[in-house]
Order: sequence, then C-alpha cells, then structure tokens
Amino acid sequence: MQTFIASIFVFGLLILVHELGHYFVARLTGIKVLELAIGFGPKIIGWTKDEIDYSLRAIPLGGFCRLLGETPEEAQLPDSFPQKPVLSRAAVLVAGAAMNLFLAIFVFFIIFFFIAGTPVADSGKIGYLVEDFPAQEAGLQTGDVIKSIEGHPVSEWEDIIYLISSRPEQVITLEIEREGSVKEFSIMTVIEPGSERGVIGIGQPIERFQFLSSLGLSFERFGMVIASIFQVLTGQAPLDVAGPVGIVFVIGEVAQTGFVNLLLLTALISISLGIMNLLPIPALDGGRLLFLIVEAIRGKKIDPEKEGMIHFIGFAVLIVLILFITYQDILRFFVAPGN
Repeated sequence: MQTFIASIFVFGLLILVHELGHYFVARLTGIKVLELAIGFGPKIIGWTKDEIDYSLRAIPLGGFCRLLGETPEEAQLPDSFPQKPVLSRAAVLVAGAAMNLFLAIFVFFIIFFFIAGTPVADSGKIGYLVEDFPAQEAGLQTGDVIKSIEGHPVSEWEDIIYLISSRPEQVITLEIEREGSVKEFSIMTVIEPGSERGVIGIGQPIERFQFLSSLGLSFERFGMVIASIFQVLTGQAPLDVAGPVGIVFVIGEVAQTGFVNLLLLTALISISLGIMNLLPIPALDGGRLLFLIVEAIRGKKIDPEKEGMIHFIGFAVLIVLILFITYQDILRFFVAPGN
C-alpha cells in the first residue's frame, strides 16, 4: 500500500505539472484547449468549464492536454494548434518539459528551506559531532568555534576541511573558543572510509529558512543532476535504464526511508522526464519541436500526413522499448538470479 500511494504521489505530481505547462502556455498563446486529463482509462471524476473538459482517470501513469487541431478535421479551424505561429507552437511543446525542470528546482528548494536546511559556510562553529569519532572522544562539543588549526587561523568551513583532510592519521592541534574562553585540543585524525582524506568527525552547522542559500543550493543540485545526465547521453557514464515497473519498485524502496528521500527522488525523476521529453525523438515533445525547427528553416509546413506517420512509427518503437525495459525490470527486481 505504501508503494502504491507513493507511486500515485510521484507520477501524479510529475504528470500534473507537465500537462499544466502545456495547458497554461496554450491558453496564453490563444490555442484552444479541448481537454486536460490526469491519467488514462475510464474517468473517475470529470467536469466542464469554459468549454474545456477536465478529468481524473483510473490509471495514474500518464495524462494528456488535448488541443484543437490535433486531428486533420480540426487543423484548419481558428485557434487550432497548426494555425498559430511557429514560436507559439514551440512554446507550448517546450512548456511541459520546462515545468518538470522547474518542479525539480522547486522541490529541492522546499527540502533545503523548510526541512533539511543549508550548511553555514562562513563560520567555524561545529554544528554536530559524529559518534565514536576522534572529535567527540577528545571532548569537543556542538557549538564550539574553531579559531585555528595547527596555528592557521580559520574563519570558513572550507578552510577547516582543507586543513584537516590534508593531514590523515596525524595529531593536529585545534584552538577552540567555548563560552568566551579559548582551549586547545590535540586530536588524531582518521582516514575517511573510501578516500585518503583525514577526518575527525565534525560537521558544519545547518540552518533552515535561509532563502538565498536554499535557492543557491537548489540550483547547484539541479546542475549536478543535469551534468550527470549529460555524461550518460555522451557516453561518459554508464546508462542504467528503468521502466515503469522499475521506477515503481524504486519509489517503494525509497518511500520506506522517509518523505524527504521520496521528494529527492521525485526531483530526480522530474529532471529526467524533462530532459527525455526534449530529446528529438518522434512522438515526444522534442521530436515535434524538431519538425517545427525544420518548418521554420524551410519557411513552409511539413506534410501533416508524413509527420503523423513518423510520429506513429516513433510511438510504436517507444511502446516496444517500454515493453522490453519492463520485461528487464521484472527479471531484475522480481525474479531471483539464476531462476
């Protein structure tokens, strides 16, 4: 049940945001919206407002924003998608992916601003101690302010990290300010597991409700994920693909570790979804955007039947690929190795 609820939350949020991007930009550019649906299959709830049908459907693994002009019979009607300028149509296509990317930044910000907080870099104050590490055993306390290490004055956490990490398995002298008095501590550093860096088991203070630092850290994390995806797309990092079944399995596993981790996963999937939709693959927004670019260069529209056939073939290939990945997911997550 937890996996089901978490999956509905993640997929529902990602799809809703994506389709709302298409919806709002279509209305902003004067393209008539016929229907906005979250999910596929039979309607659970449906209503009509301003000649637009809204619905929530039974299968929460998709959704759509149906615009006027998506069929040959509607293509020549006023306010239909094909009758609008290239830039307007391109903006509608890009809007879904852009909203997914924006959602990721927003989720990161919510985590850092309200929940996890952001580290305070311009302070030598100790925010926390790691249990059974040298700093705790030597008598350091949370709230102590490190004034110098090995005679080198420090005022920022970056300096503290450098001076400690560059001295693995060495005795170092720390000058500590505590409640107005200054004390010296001699501590033997240990090697950080998985590296050659020296550590003593201290962490910088964390503060919540810091707008600028939360926003900056959100963009930093967003940039790191984008860079990782770029490495995969360019072959610099291995590709590990998961289909709907695999994603649901991962969502269930992550949900058990806490809501914050589920939010982080939601942001990662949202970025992946946004980037994937912008790839020039037929049937995806990026494929349709590619046809618009060609149209802008040629100065005339591409034959709708030819374009439709290419998108149909691309869609068929995507379905086959999804089925294959789903089969691999079942083998990976639900079938014991060797069976």
